[in-house]
Amino acid sequence: MCHPRHGVEKNALCACDAEEAWFLRVDHVTAQGMDPHMEHMTLESPEPLIFLNMKPEEPIKVWEHTEDAPGVPCPNPRVIMPRKFVPGIIHDTVNVDIRNFGLRAPATHKGAVSYGIVGMVHILPPALAWIWRLVSPRGHANPSVTAAGGKLMQAEGVGSYWPFATGRKVTQANLLLNQIRESGDIRYTLTPNQNVGAWNVKFMSEWLGRSVLTGADDSFFARDNLLEARCPLLGYTPRKAGVEGFEIPEEFLRVDTQPEVGPEAYDQGARMLTDFFKEELSRFLQDDLDPLGRKIIELFLSDAPVGDYEGLI
Repeated sequence: MCHPRHGVEKNALCACDAEEAWFLRVDHVTAQGMDPHMEHMTLESPEPLIFLNMKPEEPIKVWEHTEDAPGVPCPNPRVIMPRKFVPGIIHDTVNVDIRNFGLRAPATHKGAVSYGIVGMVHILPPALAWIWRLVSPRGHANPSVTAAGGKLMQAEGVGSYWPFATGRKVTQANLLLNQIRESGDIRYTLTPNQNVGAWNVKFMSEWLGRSVLTGADDSFFARDNLLEARCPLLGYTPRKAGVEGFEIPEEFLRVDTQPEVGPEAYDQGARMLTDFFKEELSRFLQDDLDPLGRKIIELFLSDAPVGDYEGLI
């Protein structure tokens, strides 16, 4: 939660955890020993917990999921974990330095083209970051997507919290735009999970991407270290990025350089992603949309290059 009453410093954004408990997905825990920390918290909890889609034998084990059909485990097992049971959490407000958006990306290569063209770390101009917040796509292997109607992905909606909001989307869009406009010190980034182009990486791309950003200084975000992504929606990619002395291979930063993908398959995936965003964003062109927001969306609908978004916020 980022609320003005937190005493936001000029050009900064102050955040705190808004939840009393966390709704933890454990579909990745498929065998004992895969996540000892989670096992300890759930098997030795000081109070009873709420489990969903897990076998009801006592004690309930987070790696034993119910089945949707014989041999087909439910993709959405969960446990509700009160924050007070988790050691080492932060209770106070903190200033945000980097605001990242994660996208569940499908495998993409010449034999199976899709929208999984996102490199491990992308840097977004604030105006483009607002567009990503408006659409908040729910992508590949998201168990919350239950009825895509034949679409490759769904839009979760404004800021990813639309399912819990009331009123009109354009009202929330204006609030988010104003928040970004008043938070000039924040960097905006984009990171995929599940797949980076042809490579299956699950969440490792986000963990490594977080390490890259943790060690990044101002020179990492400087314009001379950034290349325009082949798809303007993806902003910029760093020329070089590393983790503790290890340099990340170019093909993980720029998916079009993967020999399994190449420029042609990349461009097809870029069209899929861009067309989906155009369909979603056109719905925000209402009379009461902030004039700056209208300008940003119209730039995107006209296939503007990423440089046109610079300086708008």
